[in-house]
Amino acid sequence: MIKWLILLIILVNLFELQAQPPVSHVTLFDQDELIRMDLSTDLRKLVIEKQKDTYQPATVTIRFPDSTVITEEIQLTARGNFRRETCYMPQIRLNFKNQTSPKLAALSKLKLVCGCRTGQQEERLVLKEFLVYKMYTLLTDMSFRVRLLQLNYSDSKGKVKSYSQYGFLIENTGEMAKRNKCKEVKQPAFHPESTNRAQQNLVDIFEYMIGNTDWSVPGYHNIKLMRLRADTLAPPYSVPYDFDFSGLVNASYASPNEDLGITSVRERLYRGFPRNMEEIEASLKIFREKREPLKNLVTNFEVLDSRARKDFMKYIDEFYDVIESKKTVERVFINGARTK
Repeated sequence: MIKWLILLIILVNLFELQAQPPVSHVTLFDQDELIRMDLSTDLRKLVIEKQKDTYQPATVTIRFPDSTVITEEIQLTARGNFRRETCYMPQIRLNFKNQTSPKLAALSKLKLVCGCRTGQQEERLVLKEFLVYKMYTLLTDMSFRVRLLQLNYSDSKGKVKSYSQYGFLIENTGEMAKRNKCKEVKQPAFHPESTNRAQQNLVDIFEYMIGNTDWSVPGYHNIKLMRLRADTLAPPYSVPYDFDFSGLVNASYASPNEDLGITSVRERLYRGFPRNMEEIEASLKIFREKREPLKNLVTNFEVLDSRARKDFMKYIDEFYDVIESKKTVERVFINGARTK
């Protein structure tokens, strides 16, 4: 009798596994609905050992909008140099590719962006950075897609109080490259002028729009480079990420490099190299065409409080005020271009 019961349990589990197909990386980032995720791990160990690049076990339960619920054992580790030094909770990398997580294995490794601490203000910064990612995907497909989560953290050892906070997943670099028929370039160091010119214009102006100077093409700092698989000699495309140091997010811990001559991340500084007016206008045309979609994106993002959305939109409108004047465009993007 016991043997038959065990066999029945095994068959039921196999049936459930077959009836519930593995989660696709593509569909995960194709959709926008909120996902609810329960994450249980040794939180104290994660915080205390956040300087180490070692994985630790975790249990994740993901509740999808279509009512699908998946619970599996995964691995996770801390990531991000600055956040490890500054924050209570480090950024996290989730490794779904394990024998214990067959339904989620196709997701491979994903970055999880979470609050620096547990407070409401820290959650607000996460939501604003999520919006910045979504804004950039409106401008170009050569961008990282993101998926918003309602995260519930619990300590597997029962020593740290559980808490909930919004966070988001970032598309895997390999999948983003594949989607754009590209391959990631990791070496050698590229000067910005050696990358795809039109795409670099877009990156330069977007970083100016959001007030971000915390990036570097030759240093591969918050920039990934992608090259078309069909043309391995073509200049690579720049793809920006990690926007929490931008003036648009305006994190309390963010400050600009002293060498740049600005005192606040809210102060915009154009970091693009010289272009002629025709090239600049070709890029600005994209921003002008996307003004209403960008506005709608912010207006309809109701998980962020109305005051924060209003401030967010005001900062964006200031950028559009700049590009409405040909004289100002020439001053900022041509005469104000960097030379080295």
